[in-house]
Amino acid sequence: MTTKRPLYKQVIVPINDINQKNFMKESDAHITNLNRTLKNIKSEVIVDFVHSDASSIIMVTNKVTNSSDL
Repeated sequence: MTTKRPLYKQVIVPINDINQKNFMKESDAHITNLNRTLKNIKSEVIVDFVHSDASSIIMVTNKVTNSSDL
C-alpha cells in the first residue's frame, strides 16, 4: 500500500512481529539493497528511511511510488 501526505511519501508493508524485528536489525543493509535494486531498474524512487509500526514496516521515499516502480 502506498500513501502520500503533504510532506512525505511512504510505502507500508504488512509484516509479522518476528520478521519485523529481524528486518529492523538489518535495516541499513536492507535500505542499501532496496535502493540498489531500484537504481538497477532505472527507477527514480529512493528509500530515505524505514521505521516500524505496530504491524508493518513503513518505508519513506523521495517520490510517490507506482506499483511499476516496485
